[in-house]
Amino acid sequence: MLENNIDARVNIALISMIVAVATIGGFMFGYDSGVINGTQAGLESAFGLSTLGTGLNVGAILIGCAVGAFMAGRLADRIGRRKVMLIAALLFVISAIGTGAATGSAIFIVARFIGGLGVGAASVLAPLYISEVAPASIRGRLASVQQVMIIIGLTGAFVANYALANAAGGSTAIFWGGYPAWRWMFWLQVIPAGIYFVALLFIPESPRYLALIGKRDTALHVLTRLFGSEEAAIKLAEIKATMYGIERPRLSDLRDASGSIRRIVWTGIGLAVFQQLVGINVVFYYGAVLWQSVGFSEDDALKINILSGTLSILACLFTIFVIDRIGRKPLLLAGSIAMGIALAVVAACFASGTLVGGSLELGDSEGTIALIAANVYVVAFNASWGPVMWVMLGEMFPNAIRGSALAVAGFAQWMANFLISVSFPALAAGLGLPLTYGFYAMSAFISFLFVRRMVIETRGRELEAMTG
Repeated sequence: MLENNIDARVNIALISMIVAVATIGGFMFGYDSGVINGTQAGLESAFGLSTLGTGLNVGAILIGCAVGAFMAGRLADRIGRRKVMLIAALLFVISAIGTGAATGSAIFIVARFIGGLGVGAASVLAPLYISEVAPASIRGRLASVQQVMIIIGLTGAFVANYALANAAGGSTAIFWGGYPAWRWMFWLQVIPAGIYFVALLFIPESPRYLALIGKRDTALHVLTRLFGSEEAAIKLAEIKATMYGIERPRLSDLRDASGSIRRIVWTGIGLAVFQQLVGINVVFYYGAVLWQSVGFSEDDALKINILSGTLSILACLFTIFVIDRIGRKPLLLAGSIAMGIALAVVAACFASGTLVGGSLELGDSEGTIALIAANVYVVAFNASWGPVMWVMLGEMFPNAIRGSALAVAGFAQWMANFLISVSFPALAAGLGLPLTYGFYAMSAFISFLFVRRMVIETRGRELEAMTG
């Protein structure tokens, strides 16, 4: 439940609807990222792919995500938050149709890249938009819903793929209309993408964007719907004060008077990159393969993934309830320490294993400890850096540079995601799992020092009070 001290004039119903609609983008973020799982056999069969070719087809989305995050942040300051989300919804539809209908690898890669543009846009715009319409007292928990929706979308893709493959008798088996099931796995995305597009038509534009482009009367109308007439007038005056004399935002605004990149921008980039350097997407993308490589059966590995997904959702729900009570910085600091310890334990367990036939095998006790530590790590991430990083990127920047700064930070986040995801197989094979996980543990501990020095608490502060 929301705090009792929220002004009764705040339109909780409208704000809740806005959050529900905006976070469908998070669902699509997770769904489009997860749908590729279960389709590899179909892709390899249809396109005659090599191992490298499969990697290119699977990984094309991540480059699109980086470009989409950057472009969305910039476009959000030019044409508005809602219009860019509508474009993202259309990109999801185009990608879903294109990937399912692709007759060759090149067409598929282009379609996945287009989907990545949508994912990147949704990843940065949902927290940005929510932060600009939500009351400061509950802004953190509402923006945290994005992470829950990402995980639900990821899980939804797994369930949908399983259901289609089971109904058809396999992912490559012929299903509706004479097409194999793996193509329907992509086409099914059209349904949530279409819902996302239509729902966006019923929510207002961000009042802070409207004020930024000079539509003060429209901004006042939206603020009145959200907070009541008295509070709306006060908020509009505060917004105007922070934007006085500012023209349309430019990337050059990210520099201070001396020409150096603003400290707050470096903080945003650091948060975005450290969220990936701790290796969370190794768990998401390679979880089943990883656990099989250290001696677990395929069935057990898949069950471990389901367990990790369930724990992730529970951890995010915990964060939703506490983030506006204890703040963002304490959660990040606690998460860094917990992740660092858990990852170090996993690395130590892997170091104790023995190579048998080229595969690492762990003893029963080491395997159990590694499994527990890995799930502690997943819980720690999803209770801290998973949702909190996106919350902070959506709220920490001053009004005048929010879109541009988020564009740069979002681009950095997705490029770090790409580098960590692509490098893991080579690092695991070359350096070994102990050193690879040791690197992720070291990154977690360094992130603690980064947060202590660079991050300023934003809990309860109005967006107009953000400086940097």
